[in-house]
Amino acid sequence: MTTPRLLGDAHTHLDQYAPEEMPGVLARAREAGVGFIVCAGTTLDSTRACLKLAQEQELLYAGVGIHPMEAHQQVDDAIYEVLESLARSSPRVVCISEIGLDFLPSSPDHEIQDQVFRAQIRLAKSLKLPIIFHSRESHPEVFRTLREEQAGEVGGAMHYFQGGETTAREAIDCGFFISLARPLLRLPELQETARAIPLEHIVLETDAAPQPFKKYRHSWTEPRHVLTVAEKLAELKGLSLDEVTQVTTRNLAGLLKLPAFSSQLSASPPPNNSGRGLNAES
Repeated sequence: MTTPRLLGDAHTHLDQYAPEEMPGVLARAREAGVGFIVCAGTTLDSTRACLKLAQEQELLYAGVGIHPMEAHQQVDDAIYEVLESLARSSPRVVCISEIGLDFLPSSPDHEIQDQVFRAQIRLAKSLKLPIIFHSRESHPEVFRTLREEQAGEVGGAMHYFQGGETTAREAIDCGFFISLARPLLRLPELQETARAIPLEHIVLETDAAPQPFKKYRHSWTEPRHVLTVAEKLAELKGLSLDEVTQVTTRNLAGLLKLPAFSSQLSASPPPNNSGRGLNAES
């Protein structure tokens, strides 16, 4: 039986699943109470695949973007025009995602990444779409870029957050939500961060993608697991699951400009912690 809770998943890579997997993945998401899911593009072809899925599946929305690990060439006028065309092609596009910086030793040239990131921020601002950004071994550079490009004008979320409270508060200060995923279940520092950051600054995601390295198929992360993230966040904050789902989903629906979901949540009683400031205790 489907739960009446409404959850949103801010970030997935469902385009990487085999087509025959999709009915089961989406059915399990609905059973967990997931009402909407964002599929993030990582290349131009991946973005096209995400758009196709979003147009075929009512549960899905799309993000347009080039991932920093795919930033092998600068965004010239031709690539920018393709990105813009894809972003304008459907109302199912709700964000510019997945973009950012990644400074692992195996990552592409940092200067190219920087140019690609800035070009996509400018695209987001021109289209008034929020940004879901990736940052790995690059937090100072990411925050500097967000500030220099005034990305807070459109806002967004710091994807798959695993950092400490100082990093979280800097992201919030830049105008972004903290997007929590399954690492919340196992990382003590992240759990302390989640306790410290007010619910009004949090959204939830799974970063779901095929995980063939796991021994059992049922262990793969799917959008249904956003419920377990919500449950853990409720436990850490000493709040009800209903309150956590209501606030985090309202945050995400508002960010992505999904009025149908916002109106559903607006009909619910306000949570007890509404109005807490950034420095409030959890």
